[in-house]
Order: sequence, then structure tokens, then C-alpha cells
Amino acid sequence: MTGYTGRCACGAVTATITGDAIAVRQCWCRQCQQIAAGSPTTNAMFATDAIALEGELASTSYVAASGNTLTQSFCAKCCTPVMGQSSARPQFRTLRLGFLDAPNDLAPQVAIWTEDAPAWAMIDPSLETFPRQPPAPGPAPR
Repeated sequence: MTGYTGRCACGAVTATITGDAIAVRQCWCRQCQQIAAGSPTTNAMFATDAIALEGELASTSYVAASGNTLTQSFCAKCCTPVMGQSSARPQFRTLRLGFLDAPNDLAPQVAIWTEDAPAWAMIDPSLETFPRQPPAPGPAPR
């Protein structure tokens, strides 16, 4: 599928995304588990310039275990997680699958930071796994 739309729970933040996802990942790092109430976040990576957002976002930034500064953005009204962006990869943004209107064709391909996953985590054995940060994806498709 080429192109997606998204919205937060209250509808105050919307997005139009042109193009295909570059990667779809589950992230088990501790920060993502905190954001997702103990589970991994599931994220679709898109080129930054392919994402048009409307509405008020709030954000917070911190240094992650990778050493990169991560900025997590969410709806300022209902706090729905919208996206993350790494200082190491400004050309990409990762949108939370729960924010997208129809993410059904965006199945995770990779699980990352699996060394931080709790012992009870059920990581799909068909996924490629990385104990920590994987190599950067190739350039964004044009």
C-alpha cells in the first residue's frame, strides 16, 4: 500500500503519509516499554518529508540507551502516542501503528532491543531480532 492516514484518539492530530514504510519494527527498549505500558512499541518508519501532520503535538526528549537523543511526540489533548524521532536519523520518523487508521498491511519485520524484553515476552520467532540497535536502513525511497 502506498500512503496512509492517521489520527489520535480524540481526532485533534491527523496525518497524511505519502509513500511506503521503510521498515516496521517492534521495539523492546525500556523507554518504549514505558511508553507502551510494558509491551513493545510497534512502529512504521517513513521518510520525514513524507509525513504531513496537523494539530498540536506535545513532545519530550531524552538520551536513550543507544546514546541518541529521542524525541517522542503525542497529542497535546488526549496523549495518544504519535511518533518518535532519533537524532541519529533525522531523515526518518517512526509512527506508532496505533496512530495509523489502517495499519493492517504493516506487519513487523524486526524486533529490536530484545535484550531488554522481559522474560515473559512473546517475540514472534519469524521476526529478525537484534539484541540492541540494528544498522540504519538504507536511504528513504523517493
